[in-house]
Amino acid sequence: MSEHFDALETRDPAARERDLLARLPGQIAHAKTGTPYFAERLRDIDPAAITSRAALATLPVLRKHELIELQKNRRPFGGLAAAGWDQLGRVFSSPGPIYEPEGRAKDYWRTARALYAAGVRAGDLVHNSFSYHMTPGGWMLEAGARALGCTVFPGGVGQTEQQVQAMADLQPNAYVGTPSFLRILLDKADELGIKIPALKKALVSGEAFLPPVREALRARGIEGYQAYATADLGLIAYETPAREGLVVDENVILEIVRPGTGEPVPAGEVGEVVVTLFNPDYPLIRFGTGDLSAVLPGASPCGRSNMRIKGWLGRADQTTKIKGMFVHPEQVAAVVKRHPQIARARLVVTNPDSVDAMTLHCEGAGDAALAGAVAESLRELTKLRGEVVFVGSLPNDGKVIADERKYD
Repeated sequence: MSEHFDALETRDPAARERDLLARLPGQIAHAKTGTPYFAERLRDIDPAAITSRAALATLPVLRKHELIELQKNRRPFGGLAAAGWDQLGRVFSSPGPIYEPEGRAKDYWRTARALYAAGVRAGDLVHNSFSYHMTPGGWMLEAGARALGCTVFPGGVGQTEQQVQAMADLQPNAYVGTPSFLRILLDKADELGIKIPALKKALVSGEAFLPPVREALRARGIEGYQAYATADLGLIAYETPAREGLVVDENVILEIVRPGTGEPVPAGEVGEVVVTLFNPDYPLIRFGTGDLSAVLPGASPCGRSNMRIKGWLGRADQTTKIKGMFVHPEQVAAVVKRHPQIARARLVVTNPDSVDAMTLHCEGAGDAALAGAVAESLRELTKLRGEVVFVGSLPNDGKVIADERKYD
């Protein structure tokens, strides 16, 4: 039996890149002609000219937090869907609310690839503890499992004792859901004296999969892998038996950009995950997830040749309120753009004597004159006064605004 889901996973990286970029102009053209939002947002863009990552990086980023306002003004999908009710299979609601469409294609969210990497195979019984209520999680993983030829028990969330009893009766050999809920189920089984010896595989998502949790599962004979997916995009990246980062899905173009901008960061630097999706129903172009990650160099030892990322490293949306005023990463980026002497910057917020204060830490060399000019830009762009200091280097953690206030 193959270790890989299909031949796409082991393609020559250059061939994959050529294929993705060859498909890109058509997807951008489809988004422009098929959706009111992109018709306006990309009005002056010639899709035929977007044939490289550099060209793609010139397009604006649509960030997830914008969807709430877009959808308030244009129901149900903010003018972003290219399919009507006659072409969609389901519609979901995430907090916000943000509504997400699901088309009718098999394995619409492309989760079968992640399940396969986690060892799930045809004939497995999969206990699915993602929610089936309003949000897409349960349906996303069910579609992938059924595409592989598995049978699915739709456990959903809650009703812990009933779920444990079902596991005891049915003896599933695979689990999908959050890692914390799997631990709750296993602890409840221990409390009730119930054995679930068949459970050997798990694909978890929705929260951080911390090493102590992974090891606790392994001690029970369960090998857990993680998937990185969102309700808007479906699968973005997934863990493999190599246990070295997450391999990017074959049907997306992934960029890492500096938070608050659309500018790609150097390889290895932490930034915001931005995804362009080849989906005919919901053609998201440069969609900013708000999640932080970084590209891992080299190829995975498992043989999969696609780009790898480090996994979830925090949130890029570091908006904070200072003296009653919201300050956004985009404003910090605008300060940096005005002063090319600055390589990177981080706004550090403190509250000495219980009074908010902010200091802009700038990576690079600067004198008093430059510090004064930067401070004036900071005041103009944020409407707040702050100190400016120059430092040799900043940590590579993607932080643009660091809120270090204490409220003891």
